[in-house]
Amino acid sequence: MQRWSMIFVATVAVLLNPGRDVFADADTLACARMVKGGLLKVPEDRADRFNGKVNEDTARCRGGEKAVQYRFTPWVDWSNYWATGDSSSLHDGPKALTLLGEHLKPNGRGIDGALMDLEFQRIELIKFNLFDNYTYKTYITGKGDRPGRLVKTWDEMRLPPNHSQYAAVGGADKQQLCRGELIRARTLDGTCNDIYNPLMGSTGMDFARNVQFEATFPDQALTALTKARHGGRLDVMTPDPQLISRQLFTRIASANSASCHQGKGLSNGSSEADCPYAAAPFFNVLAAYWIQFMTHDWLTHMKEGRNQPGLLPMGCSSSQAEAAGCRPGDRMEAALVSRQGMPETFNHQGKNSWTRSPKTFQNLNTAWWDASQIYGYDATSVKRALRDPDDSARLLQPNGYLPPMVPCATGAVPSESSMCVPSQPQWAGQEATAFPDNWSIGMSFYHNLFVREHNYFVASFRAHQKLHANEDSGLRTPDAAAKPIPYGEVSDEELFNIARLVVSAQIAKIHTIEWTTQLLYGEPLYKGMNSNWFGLFDAKDESPSSRALKKIMGRDESVLAGVSDRVTGAFNRSDRDDANSWYSVFASGAGIFGLGNKIETGKLWWKKDVWNLENPEHVNGGVNHFGSPFNFPEEFITVYRLHPLLPDLIEYRDSKKPNDLARKVPVVDTVRGLATQQMHQNGLANWGLSMGRQRLALLQLQNHPQFLQNLEMPHLNSDTRKIDVAALDLIRDRERGIPRFNEFRRQIGLRTLTSYDDFIDQRLPKDSPARKAQEKVITKMREIYGTHTCDATKIISVVQKDEHGKFINDCLGHEDGSTVDNIEDVDTLVGWLAEYTRPHGFAISETQFHVFIINASRRLFSDRFFTSSFRPEFYSNLGVNWVNQNGPIGGCPYPLETTATGESICMEPELVNGHKVAVSTLKRLLMRNIPELKEELMPVKNAFDPWARDRGDYYSLAWKPRAGAEQDPAFKP
Repeated sequence: MQRWSMIFVATVAVLLNPGRDVFADADTLACARMVKGGLLKVPEDRADRFNGKVNEDTARCRGGEKAVQYRFTPWVDWSNYWATGDSSSLHDGPKALTLLGEHLKPNGRGIDGALMDLEFQRIELIKFNLFDNYTYKTYITGKGDRPGRLVKTWDEMRLPPNHSQYAAVGGADKQQLCRGELIRARTLDGTCNDIYNPLMGSTGMDFARNVQFEATFPDQALTALTKARHGGRLDVMTPDPQLISRQLFTRIASANSASCHQGKGLSNGSSEADCPYAAAPFFNVLAAYWIQFMTHDWLTHMKEGRNQPGLLPMGCSSSQAEAAGCRPGDRMEAALVSRQGMPETFNHQGKNSWTRSPKTFQNLNTAWWDASQIYGYDATSVKRALRDPDDSARLLQPNGYLPPMVPCATGAVPSESSMCVPSQPQWAGQEATAFPDNWSIGMSFYHNLFVREHNYFVASFRAHQKLHANEDSGLRTPDAAAKPIPYGEVSDEELFNIARLVVSAQIAKIHTIEWTTQLLYGEPLYKGMNSNWFGLFDAKDESPSSRALKKIMGRDESVLAGVSDRVTGAFNRSDRDDANSWYSVFASGAGIFGLGNKIETGKLWWKKDVWNLENPEHVNGGVNHFGSPFNFPEEFITVYRLHPLLPDLIEYRDSKKPNDLARKVPVVDTVRGLATQQMHQNGLANWGLSMGRQRLALLQLQNHPQFLQNLEMPHLNSDTRKIDVAALDLIRDRERGIPRFNEFRRQIGLRTLTSYDDFIDQRLPKDSPARKAQEKVITKMREIYGTHTCDATKIISVVQKDEHGKFINDCLGHEDGSTVDNIEDVDTLVGWLAEYTRPHGFAISETQFHVFIINASRRLFSDRFFTSSFRPEFYSNLGVNWVNQNGPIGGCPYPLETTATGESICMEPELVNGHKVAVSTLKRLLMRNIPELKEELMPVKNAFDPWARDRGDYYSLAWKPRAGAEQDPAFKP
């Protein structure tokens, strides 16, 4: 499956070049041998996975000598292919005469090869890494005569008798089915997104896993493999998490700075304060807070900001740890556990398996991309999502800012008159919003911004209602699907729900094709993430966004898209055991967003869309859970532990003087209620500019902000009233059973590391300062995690084989009896922060990214409001156009461009990394809701790239000012 396109390319190369030896040089000769080698097949056994490593011919064909040179490392090979980096990765030579010819050239082979490697890894992840804590037995054994991977409904996903909507979905009927008003909008608790599995993704469901249950909780040594792997060296507090924090996480330069003061800076925000950090040139502080905003939408382990009552120690139990500066008196609340105890087992084809993880934990948020952090996810949180008493379709936002919370007195019931909200003491002074925990200036910014957008959409809809009261809104009710609903008859509650759908879709779009493409700044992920959303072939050929995409792509491929869309639907209904793999492949052509939202019959001018709201198969037909109900896995949570991204000090600016650095505000002075004070005093425009211009910190060891290691937590009533958040991250991962780093990589299909030294970037010259700095950190890691004498008779993993085809043993390729590093004990968080070897432009490590590959697509694949229910019946015509066009088309900041069919589209006037692109959703959203920033944003292409940076050509990471920003002190040496 992975090489079919290269076979095609090689064949066409011969046909297009008669009389020329296209395999005359070493690289193209390697291409010929690669093609002759045949197809790469999806393995039946997880131990035979691809691991992101290719043979020498494939490497040479796609990346020349560089790709061959680094095949010996454990890191994926595609990052060394042609054109996967900046302009220095491009192969010199003339351009091809045709689009197809470009795919035959080295640069085309490099990008195509990277995309094929990534798609093959996604296929393997879908096949081998779905472990649901409710339905795993069915996934393995099947249901009736249907293979488990093709099962689409589960008894475990039925609403229970005590649920308020139990009767509405059919109660005890053999098949529960959501219908009527339950399917028209996103529900508060997340039920009825999948109309056949009403409970899926709803509030309170147990998190899933992306690793085998037997690999979890390594400190408990529950299996022979974990005992052999770790040799009794681990427990939840070993190695000491506070020692790791102080020696491997602390920003050394900041710790030695006389004007940092544990991240508190100098008095009055003096700009002379300095808390140095290793900064990423291509990502800004807005991007750091964006992911906190996202995770608040997706998940929480806590109930109303609290865990279990009672306090537990956090380490710092040795003289070595105390000497490093930790605090023995720090305390934390215990984790909330859903189920615990050894799980039941089942036998299938002679193999015993666990039915669930030894401990499970509830996701107390909804798992859907539904903006629940704004709108609420349960009966308590929704009371903080205050409605405007003058227009209940709007959210309350006096003077453009969210009001502070007014806690309800004991026993009081919130009402429109009192506007009191359920609250915790630590939230005093914060803005009222559904998910107020861990509040910060970044959360205040995004909540205020998207509430403004909600209200902006409502106002636009109201204006359209007034002018076109009798026009068909596109909305329909399930019990009268053929009856148009005029704009004038749309109720306040219906409009509120439409606005929530639109805002949620915009957030998902921003994250998919703006935040992620800047996080992973290179051509393979630009194309990969855009194909996730739009598709490679642009299936929605009559939508405005499709016409924009055709202009971006420079061609019309809707015929291929239509075929891809129909084939995807066929595989979704197929009984073939490999249907999921092919579904994933063809979905990349059609695009996940809007997948299945048309049911076409007829041809040419007789063609029509017969999608019908009364048909449950049409409403739900675009989703695919790949045999495992959707929820976020615990492993997804650990790869989003991104605290090093934050600086200690925010470089505050006035939007009227963007090149001047007014002061340096300690982040610790912009959290909880202080965030609200800062926001209301200084405004969205100034904070947006400040965070938009400032670079965030690199995700690497010794780069955590000091303020998080010394965060005041007075509500815990511990001896220190402080907590080390970096140490807490380690402890929570251990509590939740995350495998340690090496087994984590093997479980998700990546190559084993054999020593701590494997973390060092081999691409750096041996005498370079950067390499020497890495070696110094690795020495610290060796001191903390230690070494042991290995025993080659101990098998430590059966999910990967070595180069000799044998299972991995305790010696990791070293001689029996050697002294080897305890790399198997390295915490996953420590491991991926130590991954200095990364693909070009990756703000995260390849290990983190690999978990992202499966979950980023699944949260789209599984959500009907992003697939088959992305239609006017739910969003309205105005709402569909708003999402597709990135807002009202009349708000485009540049002159509109016109397609060949006469449609107006809003495009950037200049190419971006060689692509014609639409003006992005976030850029336009910022402009219309914070108009003071319009001029600052005009030259910005991606709002997550530092706003004053010159992006250069082809994914440059250079830190230099764009025109007009030369005087910005951020660019001084």
